[in-house]
Amino acid sequence: MGRIAGRFTRVEPRLRTGRLVLGLLSDLPRKNCWTIAEWAGEASPHGMQHLLCRASWDADAVRDDVREYVVEHLHDEAAVLVVDETGDVKKGTHTVGVQRQYTGTAGRIENSQVAVYLVYAGERGHAAVDRELYIPRSWTCDPDRCRAAGLGQDTVFATKPDLARRMIERFLDAGHHVGWVTGDEVYGGNPRLRTALQERGIGYVLAVACSAEVPTGAGTFRADALARKVPTRAWQKLSAGRGAKGQRFYDWAVIDLAEAAPGRHQLLIRRNRRGARTALFPAVPACPSCVDVAVSCSTTEHAPSRNRQSTTAIERAEPSPLVFTSSHTSFWVLAYFGSTDGCFGVQLVLVIGSSSSW
Repeated sequence: MGRIAGRFTRVEPRLRTGRLVLGLLSDLPRKNCWTIAEWAGEASPHGMQHLLCRASWDADAVRDDVREYVVEHLHDEAAVLVVDETGDVKKGTHTVGVQRQYTGTAGRIENSQVAVYLVYAGERGHAAVDRELYIPRSWTCDPDRCRAAGLGQDTVFATKPDLARRMIERFLDAGHHVGWVTGDEVYGGNPRLRTALQERGIGYVLAVACSAEVPTGAGTFRADALARKVPTRAWQKLSAGRGAKGQRFYDWAVIDLAEAAPGRHQLLIRRNRRGARTALFPAVPACPSCVDVAVSCSTTEHAPSRNRQSTTAIERAEPSPLVFTSSHTSFWVLAYFGSTDGCFGVQLVLVIGSSSSW
């Protein structure tokens, strides 16, 4: 708290902020101004509400302080940035940005508020370093509603990938470096985000739909069509990290692609091992929620590790086995895309770029 103390002009909000943070870190089953105020020994939630709504302090400056604190304590040369959104289910219609929309918190469409977060992840741990509230068009097209909720007149609609790009650029403009940026299909399907990362020389691993068309030496194919070409010898069993029931093992394979952009382009394929063992190449489900393709890009030109088969001739259907070194960057890529279990089948990841980690 000493690092951010100077962001508050009065002692009262500074002290209350300390109690608020401790309340957020507590084991309260439900955390809001009412429960945290009661936990902190305050007679009513008005003080906490005043701190968050009306008190004079610079939230963006505090955000920057937190980012510097996280990078200082978790610094890792092989760290990655993870972009993802999360939602809070709401009952009313007055909370800023609330509407009926999909939220992973509930796993379905609910009346909710959604925010996009940027997480710094490395060997020593991971922590959020930035956030942006998603304001839907239903809000930005209603100036009176925005004004009543305290939003500025300059509030305009921004997609979740736009918010992600804004946060990543803030992180990089602050002088920090990461090896990769990773995220799910929401972000991988946005070409502006991928282009912005390439222009900054940052590698990325971003999920896109199975219907995405990718170029190869033999022509352009749908990503799921390429997955069906993977022979038995190309699969390699690797863990995406420990879960509640032990190591989370999947089968992985890589196909080299022929992109015009600088760097090395590859299709990384993940297959769920929990399906029938006799169905070595299960049919790829058509729904994007069951099959994901991740795109990564790096502008580095160094040759990758070569203890694997070449896959430049896709017509020979010889995707290369994926070999990860002990790189923590590689671990976080695996851990992120192995973090959710869909239906039995295949998950595809397009890897563009090269690094000594691959």
